[in-house]
Amino acid sequence: MSAILDVQNIEKHFGDTRVLEDITFSLEKGQALAIIGSSGSGKTTLLRCLNFLETPDKGRITVNGETLFDTADLSTQREEEVRRKRLHFGLVFQSFNLFPQYTALENVTLASKLLAKEQPDFKARKKQLFADIDTRGKELLAQMGLADRAGHYPHQLSGGQQQRVAIARALALSPDILCFDEPTSALDPELTGEVLKVIRSLAEQNTTMVIVTHEMAFARDVADQVIFMDGGVIVEQGPAREVIDHPKEERTRQFLARYGEN
Repeated sequence: MSAILDVQNIEKHFGDTRVLEDITFSLEKGQALAIIGSSGSGKTTLLRCLNFLETPDKGRITVNGETLFDTADLSTQREEEVRRKRLHFGLVFQSFNLFPQYTALENVTLASKLLAKEQPDFKARKKQLFADIDTRGKELLAQMGLADRAGHYPHQLSGGQQQRVAIARALALSPDILCFDEPTSALDPELTGEVLKVIRSLAEQNTTMVIVTHEMAFARDVADQVIFMDGGVIVEQGPAREVIDHPKEERTRQFLARYGEN
């Protein structure tokens, strides 16, 4: 099976600080990849490079055989192409990032409606296009267990509900790969369970995902592959249970010992 995501030799520096160095991995369609590591290990920066919120200094990123970024090919580095490239990835942030002035449904459908306006026949088909987008948005909210919250504003929702709206929003554009950046870090334990249950369900549906997480037990049970990062490099990667239950590298063992999983 060919990889849906292929990342080769990614590097990122901020001034003299090395944040990512020679990051190489691949992910097959339908797999879930968990990225673990201490704060400052480069996990979030890697995710931001995948979503083109940061521009790598070196390397290549390929999705479904299409090279989205290659430092050896200037044609892949045009600023006007960034938004199109981001459509391959759906990103769920740590802190929800919902628009407070919009309802749950409006947050989910906003990007789809903005894109619909760019269609050449938009004016003639606006009513039908928006109706279809709203139907899709309601279906996604129902999938998240929020069918009765479509008209609620973010301040009327719990943190867990807001994060589930954010997941629905990320799914709305049918991305190739769904990315999570510590999706439970802002939640208390009870609400954490709500969000992890949704992500677990997505994994069971073979949604291709990259999950930056500090939930070790969740990573072991849900992810197909795990990457452990430290100091901007990949220290160890492999099948989730193999890396978490039987790490080969001393740095991995030390990290897992601190989190009480080994």
